[in-house]
Amino acid sequence: MTMKKITFLLLGGLLLGNISCKESEFTEAYPDPAKIAETTIEKQFTGIFYANRDYVLPGYRHYFVTLRTSLNHYNQATGWINESGQYVPGSSGVEDLWYAYYDMMAQYRELQKINASKPATEQKDRRIFMLAAAIYVYDQTQKMVDLFGAIPFTEAGTLSSKNGDYVAANAKFDTPESIYTFMLDDLKSIATELNGITLIAGYQKSFQTQDYINKGDLAAWKRYCNSLRVRMLNRVSDVSSFQSRSNTEIAEILGNPTTYPIVETNAQNIQVNVFDLNTDINSKGFKDGIASDGNWFGNTAGKAIIDNMKTNNDPRLKVIFEPGANAAGEYLGIDPTTPEATQTSLYNAGRIAIYNRWTFSHNQFFPGIIINAAQMNLIKAEYYLRTGNDASAKTAYETAISQSVQFYNDILALTNATGVTSTKPTPATAASVTAYVAGKGVSWSSATTSADKLKLIATQKWLHYNLTQPYENWADLRRLDYPVLSFQTDNANNQTLPPVKWTVPGNEITYNTANYEAIRATDKLTTKLFWDTK
Repeated sequence: MTMKKITFLLLGGLLLGNISCKESEFTEAYPDPAKIAETTIEKQFTGIFYANRDYVLPGYRHYFVTLRTSLNHYNQATGWINESGQYVPGSSGVEDLWYAYYDMMAQYRELQKINASKPATEQKDRRIFMLAAAIYVYDQTQKMVDLFGAIPFTEAGTLSSKNGDYVAANAKFDTPESIYTFMLDDLKSIATELNGITLIAGYQKSFQTQDYINKGDLAAWKRYCNSLRVRMLNRVSDVSSFQSRSNTEIAEILGNPTTYPIVETNAQNIQVNVFDLNTDINSKGFKDGIASDGNWFGNTAGKAIIDNMKTNNDPRLKVIFEPGANAAGEYLGIDPTTPEATQTSLYNAGRIAIYNRWTFSHNQFFPGIIINAAQMNLIKAEYYLRTGNDASAKTAYETAISQSVQFYNDILALTNATGVTSTKPTPATAASVTAYVAGKGVSWSSATTSADKLKLIATQKWLHYNLTQPYENWADLRRLDYPVLSFQTDNANNQTLPPVKWTVPGNEITYNTANYEAIRATDKLTTKLFWDTK
């Protein structure tokens, strides 16, 4: 099948919904850049998104192999049965994520290579593809840095440009601070350039065709760029060398919404929407990924999150969770501090709540979440609180809660769940949100100090992210140290409690040994990220 036909199929599958497309066809369109004979800027642009699609959409291996036994435990988004070694990230899951990221980077470097080979006029005409690709790659890179710390970045993915010489293509490890600095600098430049860019009609159509994230919407890419900047700047807000930059640039962005728009409403959320289940852009892998029909504890509720939602009458409870089959309507979660026998007994009795199958596992239209309005308003609330603007912090905080509730209502509305024996939940109401925001454990006025208000924000981040945004969840739990989650100490293993970072996978160490030696001493599960200052 030719690449021209693949491009048409992508348009048909995602926008028209009447032509199917198989993974083998995409593989033919976007092969290993080291072996590729011919491609184009447009096709390579889509290849970047496609290379790690299962790590944006809820793919099977991502949730079952990578997240089920690592981040979803550390975040206590799920409940599980304790076992020795549970705080060491599984090598297979870590390698999966690592390979997916560097497959994407190889596609990106190939895009840069192709673009550099074109005449200046052609580069100018297609400039939007380069800017949008960089935004997406930096988003995925932040996730990797926040997991691993130092990673190969500036020299990564150069196998094709070095004519398939694997030794020459081995990349140095860049420090996390330098990667953040590079990306923040470039994103600022991109934000300015996007405000002055003009899309030629012909390329506007091809951009719309190839862009399955924002459908060629330039305004959406501006919001994506600036929202990513705010997210990154807030992540480093407690680092002395970044503090001034963080506060200054966030103030500039939030103070100039026309020049620097960000995601403000759920209608503006940056996410991969599923339109046609006959294409590869779907969430079919979610069901087996969280193992809702097996004893794998991929979607069983944790006690802390259930107790918080019950205590405060959280309107999201029934949309996000469903009671255990034999729980008589009671919501119970697995307590990680209780003996294994107690945990197993409750689970085997069918009393443990699970993530609602209508909303989550059986919903093949569950979107690939990238950045959303509730997330941005919670970040804004944190920024305003930090800079002494209590009124704006309160407004952003309460707006975020309302948007989070609507976010999950909207996902429920997408569901095509079949074979679910439980009753489909009814959406949360506006009245329930009003009551929740005014409740003692949630209301802004119930917190009398800045520290207590920050705890409110941190808790709402944890509740909003839950199983849906695990990387953001873990980053903010480590950075803010709240909510405080209790774990059983694993005295049978050197790693007795959850780690604070992941370590570089074995294959990278084996084949990139010389460069790895430079960071070996700090590549430990107990080494905090540079932004984890508390």
